[in-house]
Amino acid sequence: MIKKSISTISESIGIFFAGLWLVIRIVLEYFGLISDGNDRTTGIKDLRDEYKKANYK
Repeated sequence: MIKKSISTISESIGIFFAGLWLVIRIVLEYFGLISDGNDRTTGIKDLRDEYKKANYK
């Protein structure tokens, strides 16, 4: 029983960090700090261009 709960906790932590990494990647792609090469399919490049045109400060 303890082994099962430890396994469940470790799986939950893994899923949490995978989701966190996904959010961080989306934010970094949005601001143009990284690119996965699929800007057309993700739409990140369009969002980045719109952000630049709006000239938020």
